[in-house]
Amino acid sequence: MLQLIVGAAIVRDGRVLACARAEPPELAGRWEFPGGKVEPGELEVDALLREIDEELAVKVEVGERVGPDVLLPHGKAVLRVWLASLVEGEPQAVEHEELRWLAAGELDSVDWLPADAPIVEALRGYLVP
Repeated sequence: MLQLIVGAAIVRDGRVLACARAEPPELAGRWEFPGGKVEPGELEVDALLREIDEELAVKVEVGERVGPDVLLPHGKAVLRVWLASLVEGEPQAVEHEELRWLAAGELDSVDWLPADAPIVEALRGYLVP
């Protein structure tokens, strides 16, 4: 059975939050949407809320799914991403090297992880040019 990974495309003022990985070393410095693994017995949205609190120290409201399910390169997990909006706090780089708010025209300015690239494309219509 595939491991489910959930992610949040947090949008504010027409920009999306991008997060640079701090680890593992082979992924450090590459960009992703925040999120993580769904634990056994956990609902997807509950896992997303937990992961965002752990990684960014904020509370979000989860909206609609964005983009396709993306099979990760190793073939053992699938990434599912939702739109989200901040409801409490300002994102902190608790587990990431760096955070950036990107407008549609800035999406290509960072080196996205391959699994996040299809989500980036799907997001363009939600962001300010």
